[in-house]
Amino acid sequence: MENIQLIQTDDGSSSLLNLVLNETYHSTHGAIQESTHVFIQNGLQFFSEKNRSPVSVFEVGFGTGLNALLSLTFSEQNKINIDYTSLEPFPIAWEIARLLNYSQLGGNNHHYFASLHQSPWSESVKISEYFSLHKEKTALQDFNFRPDQFDVVFFDAFAPSKQPEMWVLPIMQKIVGALKTGGLLVTYCAKGQVKRDLKSLCMTVESLPGPPGKREMIRAMKLSGWKLK
Repeated sequence: MENIQLIQTDDGSSSLLNLVLNETYHSTHGAIQESTHVFIQNGLQFFSEKNRSPVSVFEVGFGTGLNALLSLTFSEQNKINIDYTSLEPFPIAWEIARLLNYSQLGGNNHHYFASLHQSPWSESVKISEYFSLHKEKTALQDFNFRPDQFDVVFFDAFAPSKQPEMWVLPIMQKIVGALKTGGLLVTYCAKGQVKRDLKSLCMTVESLPGPPGKREMIRAMKLSGWKLK
């Protein structure tokens, strides 16, 4: 893909640079560090410590597949069933994804990386004993949610400065409506307007320490009240 460039981040893990947006898919301070800190430790792990499996995860932006790979690894290590749904309107080709070095950076489940990328779209696929993946090649604005559908949301869209349409209140309304009571939304973004919008939708919002290079991140929990219209 001529608009995508392979880069290396500071923790040794690779990522991609979208040349059209001039935006990286992960933090240049460390792709794996960022995804582990924001989405696994403060999202999936935090939720699973207080709730039983299965856990239903919804990801905004499949991208490189790193969040899915780390979630799969977590599911296998902890024997927790995860049903993982991810949207990606502009999937990267396997010829690009295979250049990412996640398979060389430890863990016992790196051989699943190709399966995550090459699994068919629009159907649920059992990737491993504890992990099922459902990918949809569509934009978030066009995706039809069911009420109370997901336990954890990984909101991993490009930054508000690059994709402002992804961070507006109507989008947050859709996401929160699809969360179960007690469900979580985690994102690397700590923008004040995002916090205010989430609070207006019956969410408790925490500003947590961010990953390396980022002062804060957001974790929000749905208490009750907001429903899909």
